[in-house]
Amino acid sequence: MTIPDDMLDALMKNYKNPEDLIGETGLLKQLTKQLLERAMTAEMTEHLGYEKNAPAGKKTSNSRNGSYPKRIKGEFGNLDIAVPRDRDSSFEPVILPKGQSRFTGFDDKIIALYARGMTTRDIQAHLEEIYGVEISPTLVSQVTKAVTEDVEQWQNRPLDEIYPIVYLDAIRIKVRQDGRVINKAVYLAIGVNLDGLKEVLGLWTADTEGAKFWLQVVTELKNRGVKDIFIACVDGLKGFPEAIETIFPDTQVQLCLVHMVRNSLNYVSWKQRKDVAADLKEIYRAPTLEQAEIQLEQFEARWNASHPDIGKSWRQNWERITPLFSYPPEIRKAIYTTNAIESVNMSLRKVTKNRGSFPSDASMLKLLYLALQNISKKWTMPIHNWKSALNQFTIIFEDRMPTL
Repeated sequence: MTIPDDMLDALMKNYKNPEDLIGETGLLKQLTKQLLERAMTAEMTEHLGYEKNAPAGKKTSNSRNGSYPKRIKGEFGNLDIAVPRDRDSSFEPVILPKGQSRFTGFDDKIIALYARGMTTRDIQAHLEEIYGVEISPTLVSQVTKAVTEDVEQWQNRPLDEIYPIVYLDAIRIKVRQDGRVINKAVYLAIGVNLDGLKEVLGLWTADTEGAKFWLQVVTELKNRGVKDIFIACVDGLKGFPEAIETIFPDTQVQLCLVHMVRNSLNYVSWKQRKDVAADLKEIYRAPTLEQAEIQLEQFEARWNASHPDIGKSWRQNWERITPLFSYPPEIRKAIYTTNAIESVNMSLRKVTKNRGSFPSDASMLKLLYLALQNISKKWTMPIHNWKSALNQFTIIFEDRMPTL
């Protein structure tokens, strides 16, 4: 619908500065008020079945009964309007239902600000500063509480049958529990589907990790429809390899090489880190498993005297480090690191850093869910070189790939 120019000219006749248009008493706010009241007057006529002051109204059992004031909140600030009323109180406006004190879209604004990590009091101050709307922190909590049901539905939604790659990692977040604040682990699973697109499969919290916990997580993935995972990339999560091999016995577990290097460098002084990192790179960038073993032996010969724990750690984890040598470069690049999930964790830390702690697991998961919705909007392209990787998966896992 286009408003005629002559009507706009009449409305803008006294326009001299922006305040005349968008200010507290500006044209837009007053026009919104009049349109709302006019719409509700039309709804009342439809409800009663006759126009105001029409003779037909004298023959009915119900009639107009003045109006009552109501204040609503929106991007325009606070707006006081007159809501028409009938004698038997059966009239319910459609454009502004009973009990609604916020204009359509206002709740979305609150949720969007909350999803970006703003605290309830930050949101309160922001809305008052930008829109001149006064709201309480309790209102913010009530609005975002509606997201809880979305979180539950999302966490239990059906998943794809096959994920060629699944990354698992954890982030630590302070949560109040039993009267004290603890550093709770929040585990995140990201799957790469057959189209090469990333998808957050779920969030799980635990005080401690272990085989029993991970068995529960992997069982949940299977119950939600996952039938096969080709490769699971993990950060040395205790008990996870055993759990996934119980539910998905054909899945290969690949330890994140970036984490291995990072943990190894914890033993090294700043002066030696560059040299140690370069020698470790020769191991995991070796073209074959045989060459990688040679490079590991050379590393131990050079560094075992001063840093014996590094070689020992790589030997202990060798079985989980070496699966990548079974794959061509296209797949190696996708599985040698959990950077895909670490970038997500970094974004989650940004939205949680403003909070000293969360009052409960539910409030924490609510914010993480909203933040993940924003993050996943950017996942519009397959991971790098996915077509080449998929061709290799089709050859290597021919009997496990779906038939087209």
